[in-house]
Amino acid sequence: MRIGLGFVLAIFTGALWGMIASVLIGIALTMVTGLPGTPVVFSGIVAGAASGATISFRPAALRSRGLAIAAFFITILALLASALMMPFSLPLSQAPLVQALAIALFGLSVTGGTWVCLRGIEPGANSRYKRETLLVRVFRGIGFVFFTAIVVLPFYVMVMTSLKSQQQLLLNPMDMSIDLSQGPQALFRSYVELFTQFNFGRFLLVSTLVSVITVLITLAFSIPGAYAVSRLRFPGRDLLSRSVLLIYMVPAIVLVIPLYAVFSQLGLRNSLTGLLIIYPATTVPVALYMLQGYFKGLPPELEEAGLMDGLNRIGVIFKITLPLALPALASVSLYVFMIAWNEFLFAFMFLDDPAIFTLSRGVVSLNSSEVPRQHLMAGAVVATIPIMVIFLWFERFLVQGLTAGSVKG
Repeated sequence: MRIGLGFVLAIFTGALWGMIASVLIGIALTMVTGLPGTPVVFSGIVAGAASGATISFRPAALRSRGLAIAAFFITILALLASALMMPFSLPLSQAPLVQALAIALFGLSVTGGTWVCLRGIEPGANSRYKRETLLVRVFRGIGFVFFTAIVVLPFYVMVMTSLKSQQQLLLNPMDMSIDLSQGPQALFRSYVELFTQFNFGRFLLVSTLVSVITVLITLAFSIPGAYAVSRLRFPGRDLLSRSVLLIYMVPAIVLVIPLYAVFSQLGLRNSLTGLLIIYPATTVPVALYMLQGYFKGLPPELEEAGLMDGLNRIGVIFKITLPLALPALASVSLYVFMIAWNEFLFAFMFLDDPAIFTLSRGVVSLNSSEVPRQHLMAGAVVATIPIMVIFLWFERFLVQGLTAGSVKG
């Protein structure tokens, strides 16, 4: 076997995976156990380098499952030896089962990540294509792990905090574990109190009402506008089509001050009517832009056939165009609903009456010294779960609608 640049790249790849795995697993261990542990990054790098060297010790065509198992155990042994049996700065006698699981997870993640990245990479010389492929695999995998951790860890902290009592949070704020022995009544006490004491059910109702009405108003204006831009000929059509998104060049914080003054004079501040004027004004441009791309991709011959059969233009839109545009309408509706549901700045500036607070405004109202932190986190969970479920359910429509009209043929 010839050892060359490929072997060095394998060691570098393993060391990189070892560093990232030690940090993330160390943080997770501290959150699960509440123990003041810190990952030994140097040991993670050494263990990862040992994993990469073991995997790359044999040519790519001769690597087997046995080699992967050997790399797994060598990774764990290197981690324990280089960290003096304290890979997370904690004696193994403290939470031994959890630490054993963390060490095994470290070995699996480092060995698995390194194995996948080094697939087809020889320990000696490699072509430029193989070297570039290795770099793409490494950075793509690390990017996926990094952004997943950014999303999952805050959400995990939010959920775990909402399931704790005030006493548990004061005793050990870093302990994100759950005591299931306390029973469901104590476990979900924050959620019960959220709806019984802080009027959170009304916030949900108001946000749902505002979001649904915003979707309906947006579709009522954007459908005829997008159809006109994509099908009809009139002066300024191209200018309108290209400039429809110019409103997004102006930051919302710049618009909120004059709107606040105008709405105060008109009596629209501290009312849902004001929000139902602002929200569609900010969502109609992007909805119009998305729909016109889809309408342009529909065969105009279908509409011409409808006109020849006696339908007027409105009948063509409702009986031919809209049924064919259901994926785009679903994606636009979902996108607009998410914008209205999550919007905070205008709701924060214009609403003062708790009876008409939207969900985002209601969550912020919980952020005070008088409200326990677990109630704030429970409110954040309640605000996040519905839109997450809706997004995952209609994701296929969103992707299909966003890509519709991008290719003609």
